[in-house]
Amino acid sequence: MSDSNPQIIAAADIRARIDTSKPHSARFWNYFVGGKDNYEVDREIGEQIKEIFPGLVDVAVASRAFLGRAVRHLAGEVGLRQFLDIGTGLPTADNTHQVAQRVAPDARIVYVDNDPIVLAHANALLTSTPEGKTAYLDADLYDPDSVLEAAAGTLDLSQPVGLMILNTLGHVADYDRARGLVDQLLAGLPSGSHLVISDSTATSEGMIAASEAYNSSGAVPYYVRSVDEIAGFFEALDLVEPGVVQVPAWRPEPGDSANPSLAVDAYCGVGRKR
Repeated sequence: MSDSNPQIIAAADIRARIDTSKPHSARFWNYFVGGKDNYEVDREIGEQIKEIFPGLVDVAVASRAFLGRAVRHLAGEVGLRQFLDIGTGLPTADNTHQVAQRVAPDARIVYVDNDPIVLAHANALLTSTPEGKTAYLDADLYDPDSVLEAAAGTLDLSQPVGLMILNTLGHVADYDRARGLVDQLLAGLPSGSHLVISDSTATSEGMIAASEAYNSSGAVPYYVRSVDEIAGFFEALDLVEPGVVQVPAWRPEPGDSANPSLAVDAYCGVGRKR
């Protein structure tokens, strides 16, 4: 794990870590939300999966909209001023820091990812209002203690933090291990911190088939889970209303890109640490 500043990492070193021979989840998701930071191999599997399960496009768009609603709730109604976003993915419109700092210009955001192509685009994330601060860590979800130690360089971990883990935990094959990683991260955060999770779920034959096709493509596998398993991440927390629900149904707002009644194979929740 390294907390090196991406601005001083040689571009050649970053490029050497990018494998364009296999699909990659950040690039694949970027393609599904209409981004340009992807390669032919990502677009090919993307088109294949659209044929199998067109609904994955709705999952991608709805999940992005949920991020905005969750951050606005936490920065606005709850009053959080710190966010730790793990599994950042490629920057698109309305990243966590942009949403949070529109509500609270003094908000501080730390992004965490160990993906070389995300690292290559990290400068797009390293923007901030003068009052706030944004940082990027080249770090690993599998080493929670090191993530927290490095994040403490930007965040005050004695004060509540919004822990964002969106569309990331599916990469952890073993559910108990995924629960343990989340628990370790939460253990390092104080009472009043909030956990925000969204993930694709094994709630239709189409989504299961899409997951199997993606996992057989050579990409790092992504495992879809049951709704009960998603809910399990919040077992020790106080769930914020409306609880664990399909992504478009979590506190919908006028003008959302996804209809609140849209049925998608992705569930989400926000929980408060006691």
